[in-house]
Amino acid sequence: MNQEHEGTMAERRAFARRAWKIIEPAHAVTYFAPESREANRAVGLRGPWMAYFAARAAPLGAVSAGVVEAAFHNFHPSVVRRTLPDAWTLATPEAVLRARREAATAALRRVAPSAADAAGELVPLLRRVIAVADGAGRPLFAANRPLALAGSDADDPVAALWQATTALREHRGDGHVAVLTSEGIDGCEAHVVFAAAGGAPARTLRDTRGWSEDDWRAATERLVARGLLGPDDGRLTPEGHALRTHVEARTDDLAARPYYEALGQEERERITGLLAPVAREVTDSGTIPFPNSLGLPRE
Repeated sequence: MNQEHEGTMAERRAFARRAWKIIEPAHAVTYFAPESREANRAVGLRGPWMAYFAARAAPLGAVSAGVVEAAFHNFHPSVVRRTLPDAWTLATPEAVLRARREAATAALRRVAPSAADAAGELVPLLRRVIAVADGAGRPLFAANRPLALAGSDADDPVAALWQATTALREHRGDGHVAVLTSEGIDGCEAHVVFAAAGGAPARTLRDTRGWSEDDWRAATERLVARGLLGPDDGRLTPEGHALRTHVEARTDDLAARPYYEALGQEERERITGLLAPVAREVTDSGTIPFPNSLGLPRE
């Protein structure tokens, strides 16, 4: 059933934004939960940076630092290069994939008990969205899609739920990177704009993405030169606000498309109704810090 033309643009964007806010917490246990940190150490990865880059990049295979710099977009290249490709000499991508899935599943089951009850109905709906989503120009989504569509009803439903949310999270993220690059916004500049809009403290974004104060200052100067930030206060100008609004709206447009192609309104509402309690349990557990570099608000 093709529902692509259903809903106004505003309704589609609002749905995409809501879907992100409830999908991101379910996925993000893999970055913050102690189960994931321990699993990464056990498989041989050294330190949080190596664990992050290797675990998130593992669906792509034993890729180089350059591939990850391009796909992830917003990290300082030197941070990536300190961990890749060395990580693949310590653990194979296949071993890392098993470790991340098992650990994230255990964490999600622990902090969000409702996930086990919701997964049986949620996973088939999410898989329908994943199956129709376009993987062109979306490397992280395309690499995660077969993982999300693999398996049978006999598999762990919470594991399947985590992998489905991960694939859809990467689908949105790939689209966001495409929009940023089309507007000439590089990785550090994206964080400067986000901080100027009140999304997260500048220090949080610098420290978690490897940018120095000099990098931040240079990015700010470039944005001032483009008229996107004020030269005196560093705040977004009207042009800066307009660009950020455009980037977010276009990201939502791209993210919404497969939901509207694959599902009807009642099915989309069912996804949000089932997944919202899971997201709330993750948030209430304190697993994800606030503020955070993910841009995820506390709700």
